[in-house]
Amino acid sequence: MQKAIIGKKIGMTQIFDENGRVIPVTVVEAGPCVIVQKKTVENDGYAAVQMGYGDVKPQRLNKPMKGHFTKADVAPKKTLKEFRLENSDALNVGDVVKADTFAVGDSVDVSGTSKGKGFAGAIKRHNQHRLKETHGTGPVHRQAGSMGACSSPSRIYKGKGMPGHMGAESVTVQNLEIVKIDTENNLIAIKGAVPGPKGGIVAIVDSVKA
Repeated sequence: MQKAIIGKKIGMTQIFDENGRVIPVTVVEAGPCVIVQKKTVENDGYAAVQMGYGDVKPQRLNKPMKGHFTKADVAPKKTLKEFRLENSDALNVGDVVKADTFAVGDSVDVSGTSKGKGFAGAIKRHNQHRLKETHGTGPVHRQAGSMGACSSPSRIYKGKGMPGHMGAESVTVQNLEIVKIDTENNLIAIKGAVPGPKGGIVAIVDSVKA
């Protein structure tokens, strides 16, 4: 049975296992999520469910989104994500998904938006080498270097590592282990780091390469 849930990254801490070993964990407030829409092969060409997470005031929504939640007869949600699950037929609109859908020891993939770093140079962004700081290089030792000679190829190759906007992109970390689940507070402790800042929205799904 395939599982998925939306959550909010709380932060990192460490816990001890029964052998006294320290395990670094990321705590995620997972759910409760509600099924807002169900897609079927007959109507949409594929089977999937749309989950909603986080309450939002109705006045914050536009008319199409209000109608979307009214049709499903569920309270408005801030975040919507769609999951193509093998067992999506077993889920129905209005069903609530909580942290206890997962179990300790499960292997999961966690997706989120990485921290934004702003405008970064080629050294920080692409791990390029700097130029040497001696013998007349000048004040350009952190620049990207030659971009392409005048006659050949007389253009910049596609994919050239350039300065630019770094971070704030979709990232998935695979094969992380669930170490602890607090069902009362809807918390899941995942071994290792997950993408994004504290308070960032993440999606937890069963590992595809377990």
